[in-house]
Amino acid sequence: MTSPFALGLLLLCLTLLPGCASVPPSPVPTLIVNGCPPVTRCQLPATAPTTNGALHLALERTEAAWAMCAAQVDMIVECQQEISDVQTKQP
Repeated sequence: MTSPFALGLLLLCLTLLPGCASVPPSPVPTLIVNGCPPVTRCQLPATAPTTNGALHLALERTEAAWAMCAAQVDMIVECQQEISDVQTKQP
């Protein structure tokens, strides 16, 4: 007859065996960071020109405001494209 000590030791060894099996490593989590900078709403300056000179100045200010707005849009599009490129390269 087997002693209770030997039986307990045998059961302990049998319970540890499943821990020795090779298991594939866990997949590395994919980090998604939206690093695009914040933007503000595009605003056009209010105008009420009364002369040709004031009208010309209003036109120049409006064109400058549209250019700044377009630059913000371009910046966000480029940032989103970079993020998209990084995400498509990951396995």
